Amino acid sequence: MNYWLIKSEPHVFSFDDLLAAPDQTSPWEGIRNYQARNFMRDSMKKGDTLLYYHSSTQVPGIAGIAEVASKAYPDPTQFNEQSPYFDPKASQHNVRWVLVDIKALRKLERYLPLAELKKQSTLADMRLLQKGNRLSIMPVTKPEYDFIVKLAKKPASS
Repeated sequence: MNYWLIKSEPHVFSFDDLLAAPDQTSPWEGIRNYQARNFMRDSMKKGDTLLYYHSSTQVPGIAGIAEVASKAYPDPTQFNEQSPYFDPKASQHNVRWVLVDIKALRKLERYLPLAELKKQSTLADMRLLQKGNRLSIMPVTKPEYDFIVKLAKKPASS
């Protein structure tokens, strides 16, 4: 099993939105970065665990745990001219973008703000915390994942 962190802007699609989706499952659409696409296409497997991160918000941080619920398949928004994710270079014969379905598993015991994650020496090498890393999907090591899950069970430090 692999571990990943996926980012979403909560005003676009929050973890609560995923929890409210039918079967707590939704397509993870609109990814338009080649490295993130390659992670989905080549490395993500059904059953992989996801940390769901809220980005571009006043207090960015990790909100919940989800899982990959499907293998990668063509993102239909690339073909829809009305979609903000439309790609005029894409066609049914030239699929450029893929997505996976994701399924919510549970909220963390408490929201883990980015500022708190940055204070954890155990997470010093985590890709999320590296300067300039803006990918919407990134791998997480099992020790990083385990530490984050344990950290969420502890009261927030002041």
